[in-house]
Amino acid sequence: MKKLILTTAALALTAGFAAADTVRMGTEGAYAPWNFVNDAGEIDGFERELGDELCKRADLTCEWVKNDWDSIIPNLVSGNYDTIIAGMSITAERDEVIDFTQAYTPPDPSAYVAMSADVDVEGGVIAAQATTIQAAFIAEKGWTLVEFATPDETVAAVKNGEADAVLADKSFLDTVAGTDGLVMLERMEQIGGGVGMGVRESDQELKAKFDAAIQSMKDDGTLNALIAKWEVASQW
Repeated sequence: MKKLILTTAALALTAGFAAADTVRMGTEGAYAPWNFVNDAGEIDGFERELGDELCKRADLTCEWVKNDWDSIIPNLVSGNYDTIIAGMSITAERDEVIDFTQAYTPPDPSAYVAMSADVDVEGGVIAAQATTIQAAFIAEKGWTLVEFATPDETVAAVKNGEADAVLADKSFLDTVAGTDGLVMLERMEQIGGGVGMGVRESDQELKAKFDAAIQSMKDDGTLNALIAKWEVASQW
């Protein structure tokens, strides 16, 4: 699902996973329903519930770490946490710097939200979160792109007239469409290659543990049930 890579330059793999250590789960906490901070100040959402279940199945002790999106890959590589579980689409560019588990959701459609249903997205100004697959898509098309650090800022840009529409994961835009005059356009884009957990290239043991846990949830139907509960993507 969402989000492209930052720079790949000079990021060294210095920190490794030790089986006896607590696994730190890095997430953005700002992309409902995938991940967000609830009223109690705790990480919540589809990926919180999924991550806790994966840790249980992998017999791992896990704790959650909130990190801004624009530094989420560098801070994984530098050892601030051990995984990324943050609605991150698996892309070839990201895979040059980190490794991914198998996908835990199929690709989520990207959608547009605007203040009017007749917006010309190809000729207008489109907002997207920086370093996302949506921002890359707009840039590759040669359309006019404005980037923001957070998903909420992209929506605000449409409301205040700074952008004509925002392009983001449909599951995120479902949470704002219909509010404050925002409407979802009929046009959708199919970009990205499914969402997986990011790990350091050196942490193949950890990757294998989570791969097995994800597969077990696919096999017994609990992953599809969780996807349906949070309405984040199509089911397997």
